[in-house]
Amino acid sequence: MYEDLIESRIRSEEIFDGTLLHVLRDTVRLPNGKEAVREWIRHPGAAAVLPVLPNRNAILVRQYRYPIGKVTLEIPAGKLDDEGEDPLHCAQRELSEETGYTAERYDKLTTIATTVGFSNEYIHLYLARGLSSGKQHTDEDEFVNVVQIPFTQAVDMVKTGEIIDAKTVISLMMASEYLQIC
Repeated sequence: MYEDLIESRIRSEEIFDGTLLHVLRDTVRLPNGKEAVREWIRHPGAAAVLPVLPNRNAILVRQYRYPIGKVTLEIPAGKLDDEGEDPLHCAQRELSEETGYTAERYDKLTTIATTVGFSNEYIHLYLARGLSSGKQHTDEDEFVNVVQIPFTQAVDMVKTGEIIDAKTVISLMMASEYLQIC
């Protein structure tokens, strides 16, 4: 199925091997038999979690994002320690590290492919409830402020463009529908 769209790798060259990103340049055979170059980023994957309190406040983190030069409002997230790590375990770890909270219940919202044109990154999105507060313990190069926002206000901030982070937008919109059903 869809064989007329499939590209096959002829050769691959690693361009950059960094701490987070691994950039490759592949030569591929196109469906019409011609060759083309595809530059892409290999990523181990990530998990993110939207914590919601019983009073319907969402817990978000505010942090500076260097690539876009802005302070953003996001759900806690982080990369998988390795490609074999359980995404739920990663979500639990990131929730604890970035916010200090733990949760009794995690519901999988979805898995998204973040930027299919140049990366193989998938982010697994969760909703966390039954929260207990604790002490934040971020990585030494991570500076985040924990923010509580009424869930409906956070959804409105998506609609007005105040929340622009894709994983956060998708999580809030999916959880909005999910929480109406539950």
